[in-house]
Amino acid sequence: MSHLFSPLSLTNVELPNRIVVSPMCQYSAEDGFATDWHLVHLGQFAIGRAGAVIQEATAVVPEGRISYGDLGIWNDEHIEKYRQITSFIKSQGSIPGIQLAHAGRKASYDKPWEGSAQFDSNHEYGWQTVAPSPIPFHEKDQIPVALHADDIRTIIANFRQAAIRAVEAGYEIIELHAAHGYLIHQFLSPLVNTRNDEFGGSFDNRIRFLLEIVRAVKPVVRNCSLWVRLSATDWADGGWDLVQSIALAQHLKEAGVELIDVSSGGAVRHQVIPVQANYQVPFAHAVREQANVPTGAVGIITSGKQGEEILQRGQADLIFVGRAFLDDPHFVYHCASELGVDLPWAPPYSRAKDTIKQQKEKRMT
Repeated sequence: MSHLFSPLSLTNVELPNRIVVSPMCQYSAEDGFATDWHLVHLGQFAIGRAGAVIQEATAVVPEGRISYGDLGIWNDEHIEKYRQITSFIKSQGSIPGIQLAHAGRKASYDKPWEGSAQFDSNHEYGWQTVAPSPIPFHEKDQIPVALHADDIRTIIANFRQAAIRAVEAGYEIIELHAAHGYLIHQFLSPLVNTRNDEFGGSFDNRIRFLLEIVRAVKPVVRNCSLWVRLSATDWADGGWDLVQSIALAQHLKEAGVELIDVSSGGAVRHQVIPVQANYQVPFAHAVREQANVPTGAVGIITSGKQGEEILQRGQADLIFVGRAFLDDPHFVYHCASELGVDLPWAPPYSRAKDTIKQQKEKRMT
């Protein structure tokens, strides 16, 4: 039996297969509100039978957005459209998830297709950024304001309130974004966090912010599955690394996190990443084995056979896919065909399934 198409049972959810849509920012929100773009964008993957669909980084406060076009969940009024999205995803048999985030110093940027320049606080679409320490991501960026301890505790409360709204909106997987150089990762990395208080310096102090967020969020998502996305390494000397990620994953498991979504990089601009197929899979494998916690593998995974091999080898429990889904919203169907799995199509498409199969077979003869 295919591992990729076997269900995964977690405490409160069961994924029908092991293929998960990674969070992918769309920069198409209006004052944090989701639009029909998000409904169609996320809904297409549920029609395509993804096991779970994780919504893009959704900011817990306005200044936590990467850009003015990011989704937000700092307002109760945001919930209504999200309910429409989660309801549709569930209707197709997929599990809806949301990634809660704060961009920290990597905030206040323009949309990618407009140039991705960082705006200063005087710009119409800009605001003052914050971080653990007053170090900009790029020398041309504004200098972020170092957060005071009281500010940090306010943000922890913001994550908790956002999680409450996420549950009300119908999300069944709540993922905390602690990767890619955004605020939580900024606290983890000694290259970004140069504090000398309870939230900086030692490993225990640098992980404190994330652990306190988990402890604040866990009681209000007790009927959901709580995940964390980590960057396993900064890909830079003296930075956050795999050894620290494994140790953190053990703490996260004890605090009630059910799965670690293992990515890498994003903390500093001088990172050197050897991007190639499966380049992040060893990190997911190491965290899974040494922290004894389920993991998701992500990064240049483009076929069913590739995902199947990762699972067969015990390197991860889930396969996270991003760009391949943008290229092919029916990626899951094609993985099933590749592996000889008879996966039912969505009923409105089912009548065409046999015809398409016959046409393909005819072209091959």
